[in-house]
Amino acid sequence: MRIRKATADDAAAVSRLRRETYSYSVMSPAYMRHQITVQTPGQRVLALVAEDGDDVVGWGSAALNVWTSKPGQSDLTIYVHPTRRREGIGGSLVERLHGHLSEVGAERIRTFATPAGLPFATKLGYEPSRVMHYSGVDPRVLPEQPPVPDGIRIATLDTLEPRQVFVADTAASLDEPGDSPIDSVDYDNWLDEIWNSPSVDKALGVAALAGDEVACFTSIESDGDRAWSGMTGTVPQYRGRGLAKLVKSVALRRCADAGIVGAFTSNDDANGPMLAVNAWLGYRRIETQTSLLRML
Repeated sequence: MRIRKATADDAAAVSRLRRETYSYSVMSPAYMRHQITVQTPGQRVLALVAEDGDDVVGWGSAALNVWTSKPGQSDLTIYVHPTRRREGIGGSLVERLHGHLSEVGAERIRTFATPAGLPFATKLGYEPSRVMHYSGVDPRVLPEQPPVPDGIRIATLDTLEPRQVFVADTAASLDEPGDSPIDSVDYDNWLDEIWNSPSVDKALGVAALAGDEVACFTSIESDGDRAWSGMTGTVPQYRGRGLAKLVKSVALRRCADAGIVGAFTSNDDANGPMLAVNAWLGYRRIETQTSLLRML
């Protein structure tokens, strides 16, 4: 087993590893290739794979968080194939990633762990912070679609200008529950990482517009017959009108028409309104992960 830097050629193997590790995760080979090859210089990304012969058995990545005004924040992700755990692979990945983050000036690291991974994380000095719920729904089985309110029209994201969605995304994200505020998002970085990601299916994503302003939207990432709700957000002045329920209902129906049979998402435990919307749509909880923090 060896650990090396990830390359674009690893995308398919890492996507397969992700699915075998987290059945509810939707990260297509195209998405992984994009994640490995398209990076904001300020993030100082390090992406690693653990390889045994021709098999990728582990993944690790670390980067500075450049979407927050809070300095020194960083994120770390590792996962190891379920059949290859307790062999020291995770520990080796973490050691390399911790060293990298120290070198690039990180002060605090955030990571996520499943219940099975919590003891490993806490042993490394990580402390629980928040709770994230993962859930899924069959988009072919949904409650009746809500009516469109007066003054609102529905559009798919592929008919909009990216700046329209960016304005709504950044406004809706300001009070999103999390460990660091999402309050310093650069438009060009957002274009590269979000809008131009090959996994984002703009024909399935849906927005509710008030005039030319995006009042609410939901973004869909697809991989074959599975989909992921990357972000659903309502601009603050339009909240309380049921728009998130509406756009997700429309988007999930479009997913079903496109042959998708499983749609997945995640929500912070403190995000009660979105949890309620997803429960109404029929999402059922699959797993709960814990957000953990560690100072460097």
